[in-house]
Formats: sequence, C-alpha cells, structure tokens
Amino acid sequence: MAKNTKKNVGAIFGKTGVTFRVWAPFASNVAVTGSFNGWSQAPMAAEADGHWSTFVRGARAGQEYQFVIQNGKDTFYRNDPRARHFPTTAGSSVIVDPWFDWGDDAFTPPPVEQQVIYEIHVGTFYRPDLAITGTFYDVCDKLDYLADLGVNMIELMPISTMLMDRGWGYAIDYIFAVESLYGGRRGFLQFVKAAHQRGIGVILDVVYNHFGPDSEMDLWQFDGWHDGDMGGIYFYNDWRAATPWGNTRPDFGRAEVQQYILDNVAMWMHECRVDGLRVDSTIYIRNVHGSNNDPANDLPEGWQLLQNINGIAKKINPHAITIGEDVADNEYIVKAAGEGGAGFSAQWELGFPYALREALHSDDPAQINLTGICGELTRRYNGDVFSRIVFTNSHDSASNGSARMNEQLSPGKSDNTFARSQSLLAATLTLTAPGVPMLFQGEEFMQPGSFNDWEGLDWRRTEAFAGIVDAYQHLVALRKNSGGVSAGLSGQGMNLMHVDEMNKVIAYHRWNAGGPHDDVVVLINFSKQQCNDYVLSFPGNGVWKVRFNSSWHGYSTDFRNVAVPDVLVENGGGTVVVPAGTALVFSQDS
Repeated sequence: MAKNTKKNVGAIFGKTGVTFRVWAPFASNVAVTGSFNGWSQAPMAAEADGHWSTFVRGARAGQEYQFVIQNGKDTFYRNDPRARHFPTTAGSSVIVDPWFDWGDDAFTPPPVEQQVIYEIHVGTFYRPDLAITGTFYDVCDKLDYLADLGVNMIELMPISTMLMDRGWGYAIDYIFAVESLYGGRRGFLQFVKAAHQRGIGVILDVVYNHFGPDSEMDLWQFDGWHDGDMGGIYFYNDWRAATPWGNTRPDFGRAEVQQYILDNVAMWMHECRVDGLRVDSTIYIRNVHGSNNDPANDLPEGWQLLQNINGIAKKINPHAITIGEDVADNEYIVKAAGEGGAGFSAQWELGFPYALREALHSDDPAQINLTGICGELTRRYNGDVFSRIVFTNSHDSASNGSARMNEQLSPGKSDNTFARSQSLLAATLTLTAPGVPMLFQGEEFMQPGSFNDWEGLDWRRTEAFAGIVDAYQHLVALRKNSGGVSAGLSGQGMNLMHVDEMNKVIAYHRWNAGGPHDDVVVLINFSKQQCNDYVLSFPGNGVWKVRFNSSWHGYSTDFRNVAVPDVLVENGGGTVVVPAGTALVFSQDS
C-alpha cells in the first residue's frame, strides 16, 4: 500500500449517523448536502492532508447526498468518488449500509488447475423481457444451468456504474458503485451468494487503466484544480494521461489515487466476497503507449500498483485467482512480486483463439495451418501450464470487427454441420489444452453473430442444439476429472507427441502423476479425410478407452457417427480409427 494513505474515506455508515470524508486538496471549503438535511449544506472540516470530513447524526442508508466544493470563486456539486450506489446513472450518491446476510457462506474456489470459467455480460446473458437489460437476478435464474454444464467459475464483464445506459462496462464512471440497471450492489451480493451456494466462484473484470472516458464525469477536475485542460487530482496532468480512450489515465504516482484503487480491490474481495479479479488492459497501466519492452514510456508506479493489487487481493483471499489482460507475452506479469513480477495468477492472451481460427477455418488440407495451435499447446510461463487463460471466444475475440468463431467458420450459416463439428474441435482443444479454460456466453449452444451489448442470447437454442450442449458438458466433466479417469488434464504434464502435417492430425499427452485414470491422450483430425488403421504411439501399454468422440450422432444427428474402438497398445504403439474432422480423448482404467 502506498504511504500517506487514509482509512474511512467516503460515506462511512454508523449506528447513529454517517461520517463523510472526501479528498479535495485544492478546495477552499467543502460541505455535504443531502436528503438528510433538506439539501442544505453541512460544513466539513479540513484535515491538513487534503481530506475533509464531518459527522452527520441521523443520516441513514438510502438517503442521497453530494459534496459542495469551493475553489476560490468556483463552486462544484460533486458526487462521492467512493459512492456505493446511484439510483440512476445521472443520480446523486446514495448512503449504503454495507451489512449483508451471507448466511453460512464459507465458499472456497477450486484450485486454479481445476477451474472452468464462463464469461458473462450481465446485460445480454439472459433477458426474459427483451425490452429490458438483463440483471443479476436474471443471471441467478440460469445458475442451475451453468452448474449442470459443469462451470465452477463465472467471470463477469465490468459491473461498475457506467457512463451510459448500456455498454460493455469498460467506460466506468464510479468504480465503487454497481450499475443500478443490473440490480445494484444488493443484486450483485445476492448473485455472489447464490453462485457460491451452487459451488461456483465469481471473478470480476475491473478497469483501472482509465476512467471515463467522458470528461464530464465528476472525477474530472474534481476539486477545481487542473493543469491546462487536463483532469486534475485523479489523473496525470501531462503526456502520461493519454490513453486510447482519452486523457483519463489515473495518476498512479499519487498515494491517494493508488489508495482509491486499492480500496476498491479490497471492497470487491472483502465486502463482496468475489473469488478473483481480471484486471483490464494491464499493459496500459504499466506503459503509457501500451508497449512492451519500452522503458522510456514505462510507468514504474503503474507496475507497483499491479503488484499491490495482487498483494491485497491474495491477502484477503489466498485462494483468489487474479488475471492480467496484458496480451504482450511477458512472463513477468505472472512472476511473483518478490522476483520482480506483477504477481498475477494467470495472463489473458489472444494467441490461442486466433490460432484456433487458423487451424479450423477450413477442412481443405492446403488451408489448414497447424503451426499456431501447436505453438499454443506448448506455451507456458515460468514453467506453469496454468499461468494463462485459454478460450475459443471472448468479448474481444467475438467482436471488434470479428465474430464468434462459429460465425467466422460459416458466415450466415453459423450453426450448419461444418460450424458445429469444428466448434467441438475448438471446445476439445480449449478444455484439454494446458491453461485455465474459459467459455464465452452462448458458445455451447451455437449463438450466432458477433458479441454486442444490446442483443440477448437466444436460449431456445439450448433445446435446438441440446446435443452440442451435452458435448460441452462431457468435455467439462473430463476437464474436471468428474469421472475419475482424466486427472492428467489438471496436471502440469504436456507433450505434443504427434504432428502429421500431411494428414493434418495432431496428438498430445496430458498427465499429472501419470498412469491409469491420469494419463490423457487427445487426438484431433483437422481434415475431411478419415484415417483408418492409423498407427500412433501411446504413453503406456494396455487398453486405452475412448472417453470422447466428437463425431457421435448423439451430439448431432447429422454428424459422421464413426465408431472408434478402444485401442489396445502393445510395445508403446496402437492402431486407431481417426474420423474426419473429429476430436478423440483417450484414457485408461486400472
């Protein structure tokens, strides 16, 4: 934690009233006004360190308030930067009682190597009324579905109060308040509790690389001071302010701004009991231009902030997963702070989904590029295969001029036989490859098109493509070793043991301790040619049972439905039937 920090900033709820404290170092006078005093002004006392405070007896939860800040002849009405709730996007700050009945909640997330993440945008995930944005309560209605699918971690795109009525969540106005259209703070806490009751942890996407980007937000020139046309006390006021989203990079070098962010981390982890954080665009926190190996434009105080974020998150919850979206292939993102690293559990990167698209966009051998996916299968940071998040789709890869992978595979016909069969190859790779696997909302029922913030998922597709949902469920069960026959998928062992460029077939071996019930072999034929009597080396002799066959007609009645016998391996080799465009998963019984 940065030095010279101050506790109890914001509206501190108490039994007999509320203590208000705000940082406004260049103000000449500050008062608080609200529904508790008929919107008259209660003067606040200067505390000699740039903070101002007062206690208002009788103020209670649910009442609205603002700060009245004077800077010379100028007067500003500002909402509380640490407000926990707003009744509407343009409303006043609301006093919140932080107490919540957690009941007997004592949830501990599964170890990172056993996690299966499902990314959700609250506003579009489930909208019973298509005219209204989705809420936390709507997500709760689908928790049983996600639990049945086998998901044990949900990652929410940002939920802090946004500058617009709907959006992805990355244009954040107030980092402490939960978007009221989603159900606000109370709705979020109830969602976390409900998820925990079903054995599902919650990861929250947080945005600290910029605020806004609207310069009309209350943080902008908060107490009247600024240098030129820049943002004032919460922002850099020079060239370091520039980001792709405006001149709104927080000043990580100010102790009070670091405290503002770190207290937000503590709120999510402690008060809201989230089980992990995904920190958005860390490369723009550590470097002005979002560049790697660029010392002249690095922000050492930003790197320190990343270390502090991880330190506080893991101090509050030692089991928490922290994910850095750095996309720069920098191993120091996931090195321990004691070794000079940022200290994240895992790194979010984009190489895996793009390599999948290169390998799967065609069944013509001349068009299939296995180089990228082979490289991704062997990638790891600091010797840890679970140091990165792997996925087929995400909010980024399914938008920004692109589309969900099934849409890219077959534009306008994103649920045809080719798109469905290739999607199962992608799902097999995602859920058996080294890394922490993540699914994106709706991919398991072939949601078409690109991701956007206004179009809800079509849940009728869970019935139309029930077989594809079953395939995902079976793969997730293997990934989690639910049947006790695939422990190797949560182990560090990985060997890309076979690459056949002529036939476009690859095979890899995953293991933990090794042996029956542990060793897993994944075999994938990317081409449209079936390989009969295909000779393949296996890591052990004996019978290798088929645990998953993506060509099975139970997943789709128009699939090839090629019977693949169990393989008898002698002297390390066996003969396998490898159907065209099919993924196979093998392991051994005792």
